[in-house]
Amino acid sequence: MRILIDIGHPAHVHYYRNMARKLESQGHCIIWTVKNLEIAKQLLNIYGYKYYVLPKKADTLIGKILKQIIYDFIILGICIWKKVDIAIGTSVSIAHISKISNIKSIVFDDDDDEVQPLITNHVTPYATVLLSPDSLKGKRIRNDTIFYPGFHELAYLHTKNFKPDPQVLEDVGINVGETYFIMRFNVFKAHHDVGIAGLSLEQKLILINILRPYGKIFITTERKIEPELERYQMKIGPEKMHSFLFFSTMFLGDSQTMSSEAAVLGVPSLRCNSFAGRISYLEEEEHRYGLTFAFKPENFDSMIVKLKSLLDFPNLRDEWQNRRQVLLSDKIDVTLFWSWFIENYPSSYHKVTDTLEFWMNFK
Repeated sequence: MRILIDIGHPAHVHYYRNMARKLESQGHCIIWTVKNLEIAKQLLNIYGYKYYVLPKKADTLIGKILKQIIYDFIILGICIWKKVDIAIGTSVSIAHISKISNIKSIVFDDDDDEVQPLITNHVTPYATVLLSPDSLKGKRIRNDTIFYPGFHELAYLHTKNFKPDPQVLEDVGINVGETYFIMRFNVFKAHHDVGIAGLSLEQKLILINILRPYGKIFITTERKIEPELERYQMKIGPEKMHSFLFFSTMFLGDSQTMSSEAAVLGVPSLRCNSFAGRISYLEEEEHRYGLTFAFKPENFDSMIVKLKSLLDFPNLRDEWQNRRQVLLSDKIDVTLFWSWFIENYPSSYHKVTDTLEFWMNFK
C-alpha cells in the first residue's frame, strides 16, 4: 500500500514517525509532504525520511485560504503521481482531496469541534475517516468518528516508544536530579487562534521571578523571543526536547501540546491561555489524572497560587510519576493502534469495538 503523510506542524512528525516505521517494516511505501517549516524539515532529516516541501504557511486568514488551495492542488498532484492509496495526517488537504478523488483520507484530530469551527465545517466532513481520543466523545458532530483510549502524545511518548536520554542534560550543563524549569510561549497565529490570548510579557516575568530561586530556567518559543527573556532561551535540538522535558521539574507556558507532553511524561505542567477549560483531552489529563492545570489569562493569580503550592509539594516528581502510571494503565499504545488501523483499512473500520477486550490488543 502507498501511504501519504502530510505534515503541517513540527509536532506532526513526532505523531507519525513511529507509525511510519512500523508500516514500512510491513512493506508499505510512505510518502511525506511537509509545509516549509524549518524544525519540521530538520526532524524529518534527523529521522531519515525523504519528503516533498510545500510553500510556507501564511499568517493572515485570507493568506491561509489562498495557500490552502495551493496545498490541495500540490498534494493532489503528488497523490496521483505516486499512485497513493491512503492519505493520512492532521491535515486539511488530505480531507479535501479525498472528496474529489478516489484517494481515501484518515484524519487524526484531537481538538474539540467548538474550538475549531473552520475545521469542523470545512475539513472533517470531507475526511473518509476521523480518528479522535475518546475524551472527545460527545464533542464531535460526526457520529461515525472512531474514538480510542489515548492521546496524540502517546504515539511518541508511550513507554514502548520513548526512552529518555540523560545525555541531553550533560549537553546543557545540568545534572540528573537538578531542579530546572522549561517554559514555552506560542504566537497564536493558527486559524483557530483568533481572539485567543496567552501569557503577557509581564506575566512571563512574574513567573520567572518566582522560579529563579529554585533552579535554572529554559525558554523555548515559536518565533523571536522578547529581549527581556533572551538570556533564558534554550538551545537544544528538537529531537532532544522530550528527554529534556522528561527530566525537568516543571513545565509552564501557554502551549497546549507541550502541556500534554509534560502530562504524559509525568511532569507537572501549568498552562495559561484563553483555551483553558475548552480542550477535552487536556481537561481529562487535569481532572481525571491531576497531571496538568489550566488557567485563563484573567485568572493568572490562581496560576501563581498553584505554582507556589507545587514548588512546596513534597516528593513532587515521585507523585507525578505515580499519576503518570495510572494514566498509562488506562490508555493504549497509540502507535500500535494507528498502525493496525491503517494497515487493515477498510476492514479495520468495522472491527473497532468499544470494549476492554478489543483495546487490550493495543496495550
